[in-house]
Amino acid sequence: MNRTLARTPMALLCTAVTLLLLATACSSDPSDDDADGPDTPRPTATPSPSHSSTTTPKPSAPATPSPSPSGSAPAKLWQPKPGTAWQWQLNGRVQDGPDVPVYDIDGFENTAADVAKLHGQGRKAICYINAGAWENFRPDKGDFPAAVQGENNGWEGERWLDIRQIDVLRPLMERRFDMCKQKGFDAVEPDLMDGYANKTGFPLTAADQLAYNRMLSGIAHARGLAVGLKNDLQQIPELVPDFEFAVNEQCAQYDECAKLTPFVKADKAVFHVEYELPAKDFCAESDKLGLSSMRKNLKLDVWRQPC
Repeated sequence: MNRTLARTPMALLCTAVTLLLLATACSSDPSDDDADGPDTPRPTATPSPSHSSTTTPKPSAPATPSPSPSGSAPAKLWQPKPGTAWQWQLNGRVQDGPDVPVYDIDGFENTAADVAKLHGQGRKAICYINAGAWENFRPDKGDFPAAVQGENNGWEGERWLDIRQIDVLRPLMERRFDMCKQKGFDAVEPDLMDGYANKTGFPLTAADQLAYNRMLSGIAHARGLAVGLKNDLQQIPELVPDFEFAVNEQCAQYDECAKLTPFVKADKAVFHVEYELPAKDFCAESDKLGLSSMRKNLKLDVWRQPC
């Protein structure tokens, strides 16, 4: 509207008529309160998803995955192959151990530098956290209300959690998974994912466990972390699609290893340990089933005897 006007009488008359028509048109449109401004809206500094546009809406596009917490595009999840060798050390900070491609270590005890060192050695790092029991030796122990703490689970200082209270436990688990992500881990091993099959002090059902385990899987995936199903053999058929690998204790001792074959058939590793059986008593079956098996002691220190 800042064009230079011609200086002839006729031009002045035409201009006056034009301005009168424009004024009439502008006054009839209450949505345009800046007649001398641009015809298209200026972009805001921070666009809001709820911002309404004056342009014709476009057809909705298919939903895309939510970005990771850092704002970057979601990374492809790591999925270890059956037979992948591993080390499981939960006794303190990780120590120099076997030359294997996967280390499963305690998420609280180890630092980002520990994880970076494993990565520098060409290894993947799994973050162990307890998702099914309260522990009185963890730094976030005070965040768990007494109402979600049940019976002792057989380990000193631990109590089963009431996994039905998802609204209470979800933010607590999210913070733990955030810790794993911030330290650079590739995956998470949530422990005690079969409370419904134990004496917890709560009337937990199989449906409660499925809902809780799938919640844990969703929390991991939202952060670009792979996640393993710990034990919970009875629910493997329902949960294989939600997990990138499995972790099992003592399936050979209780003659249950065949129940883990759905993971192997899905091309997903099964990381398996025995504590009491000598390796010669379970390695042949483990090799046949495609498990990543070894013998460990209950301290879960550096020592291991792989198949």
